[in-house]
Amino acid sequence: MSEDFYGQVAGLFPSLDLFASQVVEGFITGLHKSPFHGFSVEFAEHRQYNQGESVRHVDWKLYGRTDRLYVKKFQEETNLRCHILIDTSSSMYFPVSEEVGLVHPDKLGFSVCAAAVLANILIRQRDAVGLSFFSEEGRFQTEIKSSPSHLKYLMSELEKRLIRGKGRPLPHRGADIVKTLHLAAEQIHKRSLIVLFSDMFDGEYEPESLFGALQHLKYRNNEVILFHVTEHGKEAGFVFPGKHYCLVDLEDGKEIKLSPAEYREAYVARYNSYLDMLKERCNQYRIDFVEADIREGFVPVLQAYLAKRARVFK
Repeated sequence: MSEDFYGQVAGLFPSLDLFASQVVEGFITGLHKSPFHGFSVEFAEHRQYNQGESVRHVDWKLYGRTDRLYVKKFQEETNLRCHILIDTSSSMYFPVSEEVGLVHPDKLGFSVCAAAVLANILIRQRDAVGLSFFSEEGRFQTEIKSSPSHLKYLMSELEKRLIRGKGRPLPHRGADIVKTLHLAAEQIHKRSLIVLFSDMFDGEYEPESLFGALQHLKYRNNEVILFHVTEHGKEAGFVFPGKHYCLVDLEDGKEIKLSPAEYREAYVARYNSYLDMLKERCNQYRIDFVEADIREGFVPVLQAYLAKRARVFK
C-alpha cells in the first residue's frame, strides 16, 4: 500500500470512520480470492421476519427488491472480547513528518488506522472491543462493548491520535511497556483476544522483563497477537540515502552524528539478534508475532486477525 494510495484514500474519505469502513469493505470483497473463502463478516443467512419482533436486523434492501420482510440471522452475538493496546511512546512518531495522518502515516498513525479497521470488523461481527493507549506518562482505556455507538466513540478517540498538527513539538516519552502489559493482564478477567501494536524498542534494554510481561498476557488462556510496527527500510535495514546524519532519540532527545553506512552492519546484526529473540519467545508463549511494515498496508494485519480468530473458534 503506497503513499499514493494513502493520499487517494485520505482525499476520498477524510474521516477515520469512513476510511476504516472502506478498507474493510474492500478486504471483504476480495475474500473470495483468499484462503478465507466462506468467512461471513456480517451474517450467516436470512430468515423470514416474525410479526412482533424487533425490526433492528430487518434487511431493508432485500425488502425493497422482494417486498417481503427478512431478518439477518447472525452466527453469534458478542462471541469474542478484544482488547487493542497501542504504544504511544515517542519512538512511534517515526518517521517524523510535518504532516502526519492518512497521507503520511508514521508508526503511530499506521497503528491507529489498523486499530480502526480491526474495531470496524470486530463490531460488524457483533464482537466486543476495547481500546488502550499507553506510554510512561499514563494510560487511557475504554470499556469493552459491541454497539455501533461504541464504535463511533472508539473512532473519535483514535482520530484524536491520528493528526499531530503542523509545528507541534514531539513529546519525549518512553513506553513503559512492561508495566502496561502486566497491568493489562491483571485487569482482563475473561478470556479475550489481546492485540498489541508496538515497535517494542522499550524491551531491547531489559528483554527478560519484557518477555515476562508477554508471558503474563497469556494468563487466563488469552489469545495474543503482537503487531511489531516498523518502518522496515530505515529501522531494520538502517538504509538512508545520504552520507552523514544527526540522529535524534525521540524518547529522550539525545543526538548523535554518524554515517549510516559505517554503522549499518553492526546495527543490523544487533537489531536482528533482538528480533530473533523476540520471535522465539513469542513462539514459545504461543503469541502470534506479525511484522507490520507501515509501507505494506493493512492486509497483513487483517489476515493475521482472521487467522487467529479462526483458530480461536474452530
